[in-house]
Amino acid sequence: MQRLSRTLIHLNVVTREHHAAADAPWLDLMGATVSQRAYTAHLIKMYGFEAPLESAFHYTPGLAALVDLRARMRAGLIVQDLMRLGLGPARIAQLKQHFVTFSAPAEALGWMYVAERSTLLHGAIRRHLAQRIPDIAAASAYLSAYDGVVAARWSDLGNALDTIAQVPSVKRQLLRAAHQGFLALCEWYRDGVALRSVGT
Repeated sequence: MQRLSRTLIHLNVVTREHHAAADAPWLDLMGATVSQRAYTAHLIKMYGFEAPLESAFHYTPGLAALVDLRARMRAGLIVQDLMRLGLGPARIAQLKQHFVTFSAPAEALGWMYVAERSTLLHGAIRRHLAQRIPDIAAASAYLSAYDGVVAARWSDLGNALDTIAQVPSVKRQLLRAAHQGFLALCEWYRDGVALRSVGT
């Protein structure tokens, strides 16, 4: 039985004010009138947020020692899905992206928590889309990325969070970063713009 992360539970509680806004674009895909166009538009948004975020994780000193970054790389799957939905490589290369950098693992893990929350919805969304728009079943690699392993991924993240949160000042940095991440994600959903650096 996997142990519940105290830090992860705390993060869920202290950031709950952001959850509805962060989940809304995903839940829109669960509507009865969802279209392939809406799904494609959402994947474009997610690529613009997640692709540079993954790069930032890779370049954050010390982060790879805390969490398996390779297992969490999903931006390439979004590209695969977008190409199957009809977008060419040149079009994808021109998509607007949100860029951010982190100076410490606590900042990166705060944003990772934000990016990973939606994976809890991916399975239900994929099944709904498969029923409503069968033609996009072949364009759901991103939504299927954590099939069968979502609990393990969250357990690994929880372990990393508990490790760094033992130092009070680092835990505060983590919480601030998570709040910043949610604000940036929701602003990106609205306007396609977000923070370019993370600071405490």
